Amino acid sequence: MTLRVVAAPDSFKESMSAAEAAAAIRAGVLETRPDAEVVLAPVSDGGEGLLDVLADDQVVRHRTPVSNALGEDVEAEWLQSGARAIIEVAKVVGLADIAPDERRIMDSDTRGVGQLVLAAIEQGCLQIVLGLGGTATNDGGAGMLASLGARFLDAAGLVLEPTPAKLRGLHQVDLDTLDERLGQVQLVMASDVTSPLVGPAGASATFGPQKGATPEQVEELDQLLANLAFLVEAQQDQSLSAVPGAGAAGGLGWALLVVGANPRPGLELVAELLDLEQAVAVADLVITGEGSFDEQSLQGKVVQGIARMAARHQTACHVLAGRVGAMDEQVLREHGIAGASAITPPGTPLPEALAGAEQNLRRAAAALVRDY
Repeated sequence: MTLRVVAAPDSFKESMSAAEAAAAIRAGVLETRPDAEVVLAPVSDGGEGLLDVLADDQVVRHRTPVSNALGEDVEAEWLQSGARAIIEVAKVVGLADIAPDERRIMDSDTRGVGQLVLAAIEQGCLQIVLGLGGTATNDGGAGMLASLGARFLDAAGLVLEPTPAKLRGLHQVDLDTLDERLGQVQLVMASDVTSPLVGPAGASATFGPQKGATPEQVEELDQLLANLAFLVEAQQDQSLSAVPGAGAAGGLGWALLVVGANPRPGLELVAELLDLEQAVAVADLVITGEGSFDEQSLQGKVVQGIARMAARHQTACHVLAGRVGAMDEQVLREHGIAGASAITPPGTPLPEALAGAEQNLRRAAAALVRDY
């Protein structure tokens, strides 16, 4: 009987994209079982790698001149499938694109994201999906709102640049000048982050330090975002800053909620766009994976979502990862995981493990289906 396998890994950070990992799994499976049917389904939680997993021969790739997080001119890629646009914000204002010694969180903003939204509207897109995550910014989405027409004013009525440093003098936010075409499109924000905009679990406190913010800057950024939210929400007579996901991408999630975006769990949306559920339903085995698999992987990340999907269809799910932490087998079974294996031999130095990840993943997949 033909073995039907779905290869649905996340990216292996610093070594393989999700697409490269899926291809390595497929190669390993076919090495042992040449007659197997392998569906490639690399996945993402909506953050970094979103475009890679959704790009295929049916989509149009656009490259649009925009501003990066520091206001520098760059070209950012986005996808169009019919009337749907797909934007990965990390491709525009990504933290990984800025050298550590050049990161200036107080001078960074999301104007480039708004520029891509306008580009998608001008291409006739009626639905715009934005994958949040991996940004160098913590501006509460002020930059995006500015590109879409909003004005940020000081006490004298002068227009402020939408960076945190300039928003120290924020006194008024004018949303009446927002682009009217926003009312004609559906915005969808894809993210698995549940942080609110402000507070101990908010954007600044949770993600600011990862972006280079000092403890003093974290406190100031939190106050700036609180003031921004107060000025906007008083106008709209609604409170959005406490909505789960408002703190995603340095508060970009909150700004998208302000302009009416519909929040969706990232993996859920990606799985829907890939029609992944149907592939899993008829498979004999699902192989997923990531760079490091431990208890945190079972708290809303890609691997957990894939395992739950497999469990709904009583399909065996196995995890292959660069490193596997100590995990109780009963806990794995409760999450729908039949087993988890490390692809890297014990004691392998990290540089060697990263360099050999693709080959090791292929070998691990071959061994897995040999014993299946």
